[in-house]
Amino acid sequence: MLERFGLLPFFLISLGSTSIPAETQQLLGRASVVDGDTIEIGGRRIRLNGVDAPESWQVCQDGARKPYRCGKEAAFALDDFLSKSRPTSCKAHDTDRYGRVVADCTRADGTSVNSWLVRHGWAIDWVRYSKGAFKADQIAAKSAHAGIWRGTFELPCQARASKSKRKSAC
Repeated sequence: MLERFGLLPFFLISLGSTSIPAETQQLLGRASVVDGDTIEIGGRRIRLNGVDAPESWQVCQDGARKPYRCGKEAAFALDDFLSKSRPTSCKAHDTDRYGRVVADCTRADGTSVNSWLVRHGWAIDWVRYSKGAFKADQIAAKSAHAGIWRGTFELPCQARASKSKRKSAC
């Protein structure tokens, strides 16, 4: 009977092991927060497209110049936001150099996760990748002194460059 099907079973097995292009991936499930702009669904790390949140170790200053762990606050805010409407759905666009899927994500209620982070001041519009998609959200966050905009902060891309002693990718 195996002779009748020839190489078909091996072909089907090999299809199952090929990776689907990132552009066509749709990820859906309960999201775990890794940091302010990275989540995980079903074991896949997802970098939120076009936004840049403070690093977990990053310290900012509030309006009274008091230091606070803005990176941790951004991650906690994202976790709280995602917990209120599950599951999270992500449409992949690419894979970054760290192997993370780069995606636009929404909560079950249809709210854009990427946009929410910027509008509430927990991430900046990373124009290099967003092409200004979150410009209005960032203007709203700045004028409301929301999140990191309540004081002063170093751009996350500059903070990473300073820590690694590399050229900024801003």
